[in-house]
Amino acid sequence: MTTSASIGSTVSGPALPRSTPEAQGIPSSAIRDFIRTADQQVEHMHSFMLVRHGHVIAEAWWHPYTWSEPHLLFSLTKSFMSTAVGMAIDEGRFSLDDPVLKFFPNERPANPPANLEKLTMRHLLTMGTGHTADPTGMVRSGENNWVKAFFDNPPQQEPGGPFLYNSAASHVAGVIVQVVTGQTLLEYLTPRLFEPLGIHPPYW
Repeated sequence: MTTSASIGSTVSGPALPRSTPEAQGIPSSAIRDFIRTADQQVEHMHSFMLVRHGHVIAEAWWHPYTWSEPHLLFSLTKSFMSTAVGMAIDEGRFSLDDPVLKFFPNERPANPPANLEKLTMRHLLTMGTGHTADPTGMVRSGENNWVKAFFDNPPQQEPGGPFLYNSAASHVAGVIVQVVTGQTLLEYLTPRLFEPLGIHPPYW
């Protein structure tokens, strides 16, 4: 095996509580069988953690990965961004149905098309912006102001339709949080999310 595994281990610092599998109703042998099977049959395993009743009862890392090193995760920004949006809404800073253009008077087109006028935070979060093709590539290859570039590539259809993966929409949603809080997403989330979870420092 190429793993380093721990069953019922303890980890120093802020962490979920650890327990033996048996104490949480799962036999250790079943977990070992799973880890061995994953090692043999799954390509590019990085890590595995099993949580039962709020306790970590097993964890494993596949070489060269370890528990102490930050790991590259794709699209996790969308989870952080949507969490920040939810917290800002809970604080009464805006609502899901606020039109996107209201937050950007300087980037707002002089005569925005109707579909862009109808675009709301809800549409950004659900990626139901009305675009028929992901505009992210055009937004990134355009000017440095990604919000303005997003507005320059407006939805072709009325927002609220089918899901279409759209990283540019996530970027705009994150910028809205920055506009209403006066902080970067990292600054805003640090005391609300990262510090309570013991993530020091978050690499983002």
